[in-house]
Amino acid sequence: EIVRQPCCSLACLTDEQQIVCMVRCFPASLLLFTVALVEAFYLPGVAPREYADGERVDIKVNKLSSTKTQLPYDYYSLPFCQPGEVTNAVENLGEVLHGSVIKNSPYDIFMSKSDFKVLCRKELAFKSAQLLAQRIREDYRVHLIMDNLPAATKMIREMPNGKTITMYDRGYPLGFIGSADRPGSTAGVPYVYNHLRFVIKFHKDVAFTGSRIVGFEVEPLSVKHQYKGTFTTDMSSLNLLTVPVGPDLPPQPVKWKQRESFEVIFTYDVKWEHSDIKWASRWDLYLYMGDDQIHWFSIINSLAIVLLLTGIVAMIMMRTLRRDFNRYNEQDKEDLQEESGWKLVHADVFRPPPAPILLCASIGTGAQLLAMSATSILCAMLGFLSPANRGGLLTATILVFMLMGVPAGYLSSNTYKSLKGTEWKKATITTALLYPGVMALIFFVLNFFIWSQGSSGAVPFGTMVALLLMWFGISVPLVFVGAFFGFKAKLKDPPTRTNDIPRQIPKQAWYMVGIFNVLMGGILPFGAIFIELFFMMTSVWLQRFYYVFGFLALVLLILVITCAEISIVLCYFQLCNEDYNWWWRSFLTSGSSGLYLFAYSIMYFFTQLDIIGFVPTLLYFVYMLVFAMLFFVITGSIGFVSCYKFVWAIYSAIKVD
Repeated sequence: EIVRQPCCSLACLTDEQQIVCMVRCFPASLLLFTVALVEAFYLPGVAPREYADGERVDIKVNKLSSTKTQLPYDYYSLPFCQPGEVTNAVENLGEVLHGSVIKNSPYDIFMSKSDFKVLCRKELAFKSAQLLAQRIREDYRVHLIMDNLPAATKMIREMPNGKTITMYDRGYPLGFIGSADRPGSTAGVPYVYNHLRFVIKFHKDVAFTGSRIVGFEVEPLSVKHQYKGTFTTDMSSLNLLTVPVGPDLPPQPVKWKQRESFEVIFTYDVKWEHSDIKWASRWDLYLYMGDDQIHWFSIINSLAIVLLLTGIVAMIMMRTLRRDFNRYNEQDKEDLQEESGWKLVHADVFRPPPAPILLCASIGTGAQLLAMSATSILCAMLGFLSPANRGGLLTATILVFMLMGVPAGYLSSNTYKSLKGTEWKKATITTALLYPGVMALIFFVLNFFIWSQGSSGAVPFGTMVALLLMWFGISVPLVFVGAFFGFKAKLKDPPTRTNDIPRQIPKQAWYMVGIFNVLMGGILPFGAIFIELFFMMTSVWLQRFYYVFGFLALVLLILVITCAEISIVLCYFQLCNEDYNWWWRSFLTSGSSGLYLFAYSIMYFFTQLDIIGFVPTLLYFVYMLVFAMLFFVITGSIGFVSCYKFVWAIYSAIKVD
């Protein structure tokens, strides 16, 4: 009877029957609750909004950016039309560090209402004209935002198979330089795009009321407007002679050489287009990375390197080491004296290296950076860091770095303890302050250069104070927490005793010398990532979207395996040559890939970029040097930890008198 009772009629049942019925209905209730929760849950900044016909749609202005200068500027730093009251939007930490300055605009746009409007007339003085001409020559692009979508210019690309695809390029160019290819223009003269055609795509569905914006395209035009009578922004009273606006009209030059002021009239029109693109897919054109075959080629290339190294490591482990174990464990002590090999250095292999505090601090910082990278990539891959949440990735990365102070302190202190270190306070402080302090000092000095250019990319004083508070209030204490548990953790005794007198290291062959060996060790880790590195650098320096985090996660995994295996192989060869100074060598072997990364950045600068000016060039090389240093610390830490485990394992497997 209870089974036949409907679950919603509990009032007619006894207490015992109600309990049984609720137990039977729990899975269905849980499923319905989960579905309702999923339907009601949206990631920050990505909740859809429906607009009714005639409802106002706001356009916000963002920064001006250029791939030639890498210096962003405030939109209103140029003589554009302004609203009656300019208000700043609330920006997160990532947006501030990116140099974004989001403000309201004078554009009046209403849902489904196509219109042509005159924005304003500007009298450009000599200095304003010079500044505008300079920004046009520097290839600056203007960035606008509508319904959390960035403005984009539409590009049609023809694929090798003959098909055409639509792609978006963020923002629109500020102007162009006249040439023979542009009708009506004079070669070498800058022209400003003073008319914007907004093509706004919207989607309607029976599932919701109103319209959702799914595309925001801008078609810029340069038009030298002419009118009769008195100027006014009221189209009913203004006798504008240059309508309808089209590319056949004479363009608007920027007369930056003449001392007299000249007028520029800014106009815009709005065009609404229905689209079948759903709101959830509106970012696809922005995030299109081209043919993904090159990414698969990168993965296959990296896997080939990993398989090669895995085969070498497997041969060492299964054949060479097994043979060594059998020989060392079976032969007499007298016979051993005539042998050569890694067992002969068993009394020196765990001798503490020079500068142990610096080594432990480097390992701890490397673990912190690796954990930060893996966590950020995983969150982005799962969609938690949507591109609609501007600056979210950078904000999350900084926050995760601060929170990863625990593994940094733990690994650093635990390694320092295994080296019989006693200055634990100095080791912990060095881990917490050394590398972050160097980066903070570099960015602080660079900030003065950016500030001297009047760029919005200069970090405000309040933001710098907030970053320092996060560093000393979150990261440093967490490093001490990790160090506390690292020093408290019990360590096993080393598998071999260390002699008081160091063993003399025999003369090494030229190919086993430290510098050559270290440089050879960095080639394969860099080779595993250099193709994906190209796309990452293109995203940063050519200001493209990068959103193939699934590929990036695979590349990171392959990088970790490659660093571990190449370090183990070279460490084994080093020990076989009776050289027991493996501590720093294991760190530098895989870490030298950072040197190749910086060398690649130099080649990338001269082959892919068109950066002009001293400050932009300085910014590029210093930023890439910092990135190479961080990459060096990450890969070096992976190599050290792998060799530490390897050395401990092989010396634990032999009998030593």
